[in-house]
Amino acid sequence: MEQRSPEDGTSLDQILHPPDYRPRILHVVLVTTELLGRISPLMLTPAWLALAAIACWPWDDLRIPAAILSLVFLLLDGLELALLPRVGRSFGPVTPPLLALALLRTGINLAAGLASGTHLTLVVVTGVQLIIAAVAIYATWVEPFHVTVTQAKLSSAKLKSNPASNPSCSVRLLHISDLHVERITPREKELLDLVRNLDPDLTVLTGDYLNLSSVRDPVAQAEVRNLLTALHQGCSGPIYAITGSPPVDLHDVVPAIFDGINITWLRDEITNVEIHGQTMWLVGLSCTGERSRDAPRLQRLLAQVPDDGFTVLLYHSPDLMPAAVDLGVDLYLCGHTHGGQLRLPLFGALITSSSFWKRYEMGRYEEKGTTLYVSRGLGMEGLGAPRARFLSPPEVILWTLSGNDARTRACS
Repeated sequence: MEQRSPEDGTSLDQILHPPDYRPRILHVVLVTTELLGRISPLMLTPAWLALAAIACWPWDDLRIPAAILSLVFLLLDGLELALLPRVGRSFGPVTPPLLALALLRTGINLAAGLASGTHLTLVVVTGVQLIIAAVAIYATWVEPFHVTVTQAKLSSAKLKSNPASNPSCSVRLLHISDLHVERITPREKELLDLVRNLDPDLTVLTGDYLNLSSVRDPVAQAEVRNLLTALHQGCSGPIYAITGSPPVDLHDVVPAIFDGINITWLRDEITNVEIHGQTMWLVGLSCTGERSRDAPRLQRLLAQVPDDGFTVLLYHSPDLMPAAVDLGVDLYLCGHTHGGQLRLPLFGALITSSSFWKRYEMGRYEEKGTTLYVSRGLGMEGLGAPRARFLSPPEVILWTLSGNDARTRACS
């Protein structure tokens, strides 16, 4: 096994935290909502009462039932959000998602009252509000803890053929992304059970190990170390990792997370891996969030790979796909988008944190000879964002990689 890195004189600190790094709009919004999250919901009691008054104002003779309806659902939302950290499910602030739900419910009640403030309308609105409550409970209590395993296959003439007499020639590669650990929850425990059962030949991690709210939290750092240690113990094959977004995988935090754990951290490096007679080149590229910086570094790394080498690019974001296609990358594994995390039926993701928005929002994409897979990841956005997933359950991807050309040499 050989590792190589580019010789351009760029330090790791310069790569991960360039001096002119510009936080994305979503990061700015999350930081702003985090400030709101420091306010207790009880301190906003006047605001909750004001929203209830606005919601019931156009209902005339039904104002009191409409106000009671608003307050009941406000209390229900607040209760289900406040219980999440108390039972160890998730650890986000209550006020920002509670305010978002309150504004949505107020808008519905107000619009319905203005349109037709009748008893029948109030019954319909109550049904709509119950649906919203059910969706909110499902998105915060159920879906974030249902880890799915996606099975994917890829054959390539650059890999050795896979005759029926020797099926072990194929390689089972497990892709895990966006752990975003705050504390160990049922989700992380389910991940470990899945990994032990899947028993992959090779595992790769594509960044974002801590939740954005917990990057400086020593307890969270210890928890993610425990998780990575258990992950290594549950895998019989090697594990390789890269760093994720600069605000999440801090250059002075990540080394301590991996220190002493037998996981190979690829820092702008390539390494050739031989498994079951197959040789693959893993290309681990650090993410700065700037394509103009990262694409040239990718080109320098790939220049060290033999022309007939099967390449697996590990890069946190899907934003290098055009460059990867031009450079002939075979398999490109990433995460970052969370699949939008909260998706609308038929439309999909509203937010992806990708420069290409929905072009590479989640799942598998094929362009020329390059296969891209954008993982929905395991964890969730931090700071003031709701710890919720809807129509975007957490996932790991198990790849079966094999040859597809009978003219290639059979594996031994």
